[in-house]
Amino acid sequence: MNHDHALHDATAMNTVPKPRSPQRSARAWKRASAAAALATLLAGCASPIEATRPALTLPTTWAEPAGDAQAAALELTWWRGFQSDELSRLVAQAQAGSADLRIAAERVRQAELAAQLSGASLFPQLSVGADTKAEFSDTPGPDNTRRARSTQAAVNISYEVDLWGRVAAEAASAQAALRASRYDLETARLSLTSGVANAYFQVLSLRMRIDVARNNLAIAEKVQNIVEARYRNGASTSLDVSRQRTAVLTQRSALLPLEVQERQAVSALALLLGGPPQGLSVQATELNSLAVPEVAPGLPSTLLTRRPDLASAEAQLAAADANVAAARAALLPTVSLTGSAGGSSEALLALGNPAYSVQIAASILRSLFDADSQRQRVQINESSRVQLVESYRRTVYTALKEVDDALGNTVRNREQERAQQAIRDEAQRALQLSELRYREGADNLSTLLDAQRTLFAADDQLAQIKLSRLTGAVDVFKALGGGWTAPR
Repeated sequence: MNHDHALHDATAMNTVPKPRSPQRSARAWKRASAAAALATLLAGCASPIEATRPALTLPTTWAEPAGDAQAAALELTWWRGFQSDELSRLVAQAQAGSADLRIAAERVRQAELAAQLSGASLFPQLSVGADTKAEFSDTPGPDNTRRARSTQAAVNISYEVDLWGRVAAEAASAQAALRASRYDLETARLSLTSGVANAYFQVLSLRMRIDVARNNLAIAEKVQNIVEARYRNGASTSLDVSRQRTAVLTQRSALLPLEVQERQAVSALALLLGGPPQGLSVQATELNSLAVPEVAPGLPSTLLTRRPDLASAEAQLAAADANVAAARAALLPTVSLTGSAGGSSEALLALGNPAYSVQIAASILRSLFDADSQRQRVQINESSRVQLVESYRRTVYTALKEVDDALGNTVRNREQERAQQAIRDEAQRALQLSELRYREGADNLSTLLDAQRTLFAADDQLAQIKLSRLTGAVDVFKALGGGWTAPR
């Protein structure tokens, strides 16, 4: 062996760790496995997350009458109960194209990614690395050439022992936030569907009112012809003619704002469908062809599992419980385990006859100067939890009120529609009699004008009550959760 080879061998020995026997490596891995088992055992000692149970006083029955006791149970496709193919088509279009639903769906996706990221902290972190190098140096003088070559590969593992449950609590908080975002998506879906139904009914109601106004305008113009004929025959005065012309002009001007409202209602419906406000065509023209479905409301105690907004509030409270547990665990020391194993050789780009090495380390970290800030974080999370408890209780009681109000409005709107229909029929009969008596000279124009105004108002009020009855039914479906049930 010449001197150059000796220098090369000496340099290579400085680069490559001392080889270990397979038996020593096996013993090292056994120690690593034992340490990991100990870490798992210690992690099992973590305190469980305390679940907050808000005190609620739930009624046994609804304060308002529940309507037909034989009504069907609420279904997810509740809007089909109105028996309108066009409404069903619009709801399907809205659920496919609504920007609000896409926004809520992206929030769910973000929560899923956050939950995955948080859950990854529960498992060891693994990294793999390798490097190879060749060195050459030559200085003046004899036999001063130096060469060194080496290749190394290593696997590194790090793991934070979740001794106090902080990492698990953070993961539980992320999972609860994910559930809340999914329930929020269902809440947005229910709000969208009920909004489409109400907007559709609003369009048809305005078209009915426009039709009523046009019919009443035709009646007023017919009476105007009668007044003018009587005036030409000397049986009426110019004052009568002027008063009836005023009635015609008033009825004609009443059409303009209704037509504007109808166009705006159609454009608002188009926005709910996720399209531009121009170009939407609604075929139906009146509300009389629609059915008004009734539904069995069930017991008040079941409402907690039938409304997605209540489920979301409960999930947010669960996340707050987990945040409190994580903040409390952050006050305690952090225990971490690290390990690495690798091989190296003096070959370039190869691991022939490698030398093995295994390293295991454990560390305990306790911050000394931020205890006050950590305690303040605990207090902040505890205060947030108290806030969410009160918010949850208020949300539950508000939901109970919404159901009772909707049930009461359904019964009252039905009775009010019947009464208003009778009023309208009598007003039409009174106008016919008044018109006949005016022709015969038995009544003056004032009586006829009063009969006209009464019929006009009765017709318009009936169209609005029909709308209230339909939107009241939608309110019942929405207040009861739209047929949604919490997953088990």
